[in-house]
Amino acid sequence: MGANGFVGRELTVALVEARYDVIALARRGPEIAGAEGRSVDVADEAALRAALAGCEIAFYLVHSLSSEDFRARDRQLAAAFGRAASAAGLRRIVYLGGLGRDPESEHLVSRQEVGTALASGDVPVVELRAAVVLGAGSISFEMLRYLTERLPFMVCPRWVRTAIQPIASADMIRYLIGAIDVEPGVYEVGGADVTSYREMIAAYATARGLRRRRIVDVPYLTPRLSSYWLDLVTPVDRRVSHALIESLVTEVVVEDHRRTDAAFDVKPMGLADALLTALNDQALELDHDLLNRNSGLRDGVHTLRVVAPLSSAMPTRLDADLDRIGGS
Repeated sequence: MGANGFVGRELTVALVEARYDVIALARRGPEIAGAEGRSVDVADEAALRAALAGCEIAFYLVHSLSSEDFRARDRQLAAAFGRAASAAGLRRIVYLGGLGRDPESEHLVSRQEVGTALASGDVPVVELRAAVVLGAGSISFEMLRYLTERLPFMVCPRWVRTAIQPIASADMIRYLIGAIDVEPGVYEVGGADVTSYREMIAAYATARGLRRRRIVDVPYLTPRLSSYWLDLVTPVDRRVSHALIESLVTEVVVEDHRRTDAAFDVKPMGLADALLTALNDQALELDHDLLNRNSGLRDGVHTLRVVAPLSSAMPTRLDADLDRIGGS
């Protein structure tokens, strides 16, 4: 559920490649090769029960950050999903939530409330709690990308030093698929490095071959003020980015890694490898995706489509040119 989101699409592709039968659910029916896409509103319990019929395991990846009262809405949607999953006879729900002990932000509190709401139902739940997921196209990665690419000098608040344990999207997918077979409960997951947003900016600049970014801390610049400044330099949905920025005052690190290590056969990569993997994966994806993109900026790549009329003799000449280039 939530297959059109960044993690949802990545997970759907990975499950298909692992030869699972996958039904991809979202408000707009996903089109993902090998999966059956269905248009379902998670608020419609009757439609959910029908969509979940015959399924064994559900991955719940729904967030309502762009709505006004997202905490209340997320609790309601999670409770409705739990009831529908029970009625459909599911044997497990896997939920991706958020790290943080006694978090101060609405976003992180909401993530943990959703886990509680799902676990209160009759279907066993595996809740994976993670911090920032690093992959080209994820909101957290795109915020990091645009800040670092566009600003060689930054005035930042103290939250850039808050401890954070990011995880590569590839490792996150491995944990999610591994959650099919572990004991129900809450598991904290993260990458190999505990770092900070300040250090992530520096690591991204290194991965991209950019000059060192200079950062000056300003103690009185609050997260809310920072989010308005962020609007000027990133194209990320401001309602979502504001909620994420406000969560950066809370340390999000794995405190109970022994339980996770004992249950999962995953050796997560560190920050530098996660950033390089995200950038390299995007470069490979562009080989297949570029000609299908619309003009404009998306995930750090600006595409310009130009239409030019061809004379009647031009197609033959183009074919000859392309034959000489070779390839597909």
